[in-house]
Amino acid sequence: MDKPEKQPHKKAAMHVGVQGIGTSPKELAFLVRHGVTHMDASVGDTETETLVRHKAEAAEAGVSLEMIHIGLPGSITLAQDPQRDTDIDAVCKIIENAAAAGLRGLNYNFCILNHQRTESTPGRGGSSYSTFDFSKYDNETLSEAGEVSREEAFDRIAYFLERVIPVAEANRIQMACHPNDPPAPVLRGVERWNYPIFDGLKRFAEIVDSPYHGFNFCCGTVSEGLDDPGTEFYEILRYFGEQKKLFNIHFRNIRGGLHNFQEVWPDEGHLDMHKVAETLRDVEYPYMLMPDHAPGHPDDPSPPGASGRVRQAWAFQFGYIIALIQAVNSV
Repeated sequence: MDKPEKQPHKKAAMHVGVQGIGTSPKELAFLVRHGVTHMDASVGDTETETLVRHKAEAAEAGVSLEMIHIGLPGSITLAQDPQRDTDIDAVCKIIENAAAAGLRGLNYNFCILNHQRTESTPGRGGSSYSTFDFSKYDNETLSEAGEVSREEAFDRIAYFLERVIPVAEANRIQMACHPNDPPAPVLRGVERWNYPIFDGLKRFAEIVDSPYHGFNFCCGTVSEGLDDPGTEFYEILRYFGEQKKLFNIHFRNIRGGLHNFQEVWPDEGHLDMHKVAETLRDVEYPYMLMPDHAPGHPDDPSPPGASGRVRQAWAFQFGYIIALIQAVNSV
């Protein structure tokens, strides 16, 4: 009896993207040269007219400006009333401006304690790897946030989301939250809301029921919260992909895991990035895969008049992402 023919996978609509680069001619030429036609842009301000101008500049070069990053003031993350309500109102206004300018979404971080690292370590070819080694980390000195429990962190998050997501839904703007980097039980007195990583992300996603509430899902950061990223990561990615909670992907790799890791080149870490791309294809993820923390090196300066992200390292990662998308779409 003949075996039934294997059905081809549905081709992925996902595409390479970029973040934090402006819309100057030099920066846009860098993107187009390397096959990047979708972006999260660095903008001068968040007024509608400014966003429309940046979007038009990108479009003229053949690039779709889909998202921008916004920062959350400390009044929101540290629950500093009454300023908190004023600043949440300002976020709601940015959402309305983004919708008026034709953007798809906003990337943001809800960090009570910001990005934490120890001293960088050397990598291949003279490159430098951003590193976190808990044994060398000063975990005794409290941050300006003081001691914050996980429950208190989630109370602050809920206060923000319950105000902001209805506005996002009314304006059809996706709100994509980046997980705290790195996940850990307690750092400088702050219990990280995204630790344990899978449980924390689930709880965050369930605070508000809306298709406009989800993640700027960082493969590296999620891996940093796992004992064995090479086996544990893909289930988490698939879960949130099936829930349609992935609005943007930071496509980066690490070596190591919980409490001790290096941010390495995408082809040398503990994640199988081909399997990551396969998983995203299978859950029909349709948006950007973008480089995040690329290793730096002394021969990789930014050209005059361009963002510090216009670099050799990003060019390598653009090509790597494009090739993986082609590979998973070829079977």
